[in-house]
Amino acid sequence: MTSNEIVYKLASSSWDQAEFDAMQKVIKSGNFTMGQEVREFERQFASFFGSKFAVMSNSGSSANLLAMAAIRYSKKFGRDDRDEVIVPAVSWSTTYYPITQLGYKLRFVDVDLNSLNAAANAIKAAINNRTAGIFAVNLLGNPSDLEAISKLANEAGIFLLEDNCESMGAKIGTKFSGTFGQIGTFSSFFSHHISTMEGGLSVTDDEELAQLMISLRAHGWTRELPEMNHVHDKTGEKFDDLFRFVLPGYNLRPLELSGAIGIEQLRKLPAINVQRRTNAEFFRSRIDLENVLTQQEFGESSWFGFSLILEGELSGRRSELVSHLTSKGIESRPIVAGNFTKNPVMKHLEHAALEPLPNADKIHEDGLFVGNSQEDLTGEILLLESALREFTEAP
Repeated sequence: MTSNEIVYKLASSSWDQAEFDAMQKVIKSGNFTMGQEVREFERQFASFFGSKFAVMSNSGSSANLLAMAAIRYSKKFGRDDRDEVIVPAVSWSTTYYPITQLGYKLRFVDVDLNSLNAAANAIKAAINNRTAGIFAVNLLGNPSDLEAISKLANEAGIFLLEDNCESMGAKIGTKFSGTFGQIGTFSSFFSHHISTMEGGLSVTDDEELAQLMISLRAHGWTRELPEMNHVHDKTGEKFDDLFRFVLPGYNLRPLELSGAIGIEQLRKLPAINVQRRTNAEFFRSRIDLENVLTQQEFGESSWFGFSLILEGELSGRRSELVSHLTSKGIESRPIVAGNFTKNPVMKHLEHAALEPLPNADKIHEDGLFVGNSQEDLTGEILLLESALREFTEAP
């Protein structure tokens, strides 16, 4: 093996001829802008996850932005004197940015080292008379305690959003993560469970929120809305109704290519997650090492990747481990963005006073993860086990 050869990748393509045929169909049609393929993918996606509506956008980050903007302009959930949104301290940047961009403040809570998600009791302790809502995150495929968190939101009369971008197909009982709150978001970026080049989806059972996201996705106009709707009824003057702007929207539309690919990918999702869970079972049977903490499953994880947190005498040696894994051809990354409050961008983000976040700090300093995919990773996991044992047992 050369020094540049990657044996255990973070992700691999799940495309085959079906996706290329879907793209060719779009190419032959000559219609590349958002159209019937996107609408059909939205319909099938909503049906698959048991939601009434799905709105596709150009990324999971945009799905988060649409979700937060819909809440902001909703008659039922819009901002009043409550301006804080509770978030876990470990997540990706675009969980947080839409919250402050829409005029809310971030209230960070610590995460649990075993699940990597914010525990319900930590969220409960953070709810106060300034709390407008909760933006829960299901990290690395693992659902948060969504039943308990949903109950807390209902009792407090606040909204619940789910960033489910890393956990497509995860469940608690028979209910999919991403469907417990007012809106749940999903990503279909290359390294995620399904891939549509770039892409994201927001699902909801609330018609007003769905229509708000449809308007906000394309300039804040009424063009794609029915004559009578929850945003702004049309006048019946078709020419004027095509160019009536009612919300300060965006341009987050996906391409027809992504919609067509998504239809094919969604068919594969059950089998993809069966293999991901099979890989996880093997990972957990082999990676059981002293001073290496791995993620503990809550509900039924869809196992985005496999986390490793160094403890005890291995604490503080993450950079050494990353170098060692790299030398063996094993890709790794930090656990999302670690403790996000340690990033310099925080000076630009409105947030409540920060309290101690010891578990997020631990993840920030000593956490990393390796990949999972729709392929059988038996050989790769054995390679990882060998590399970890060599590292942990070295004098």
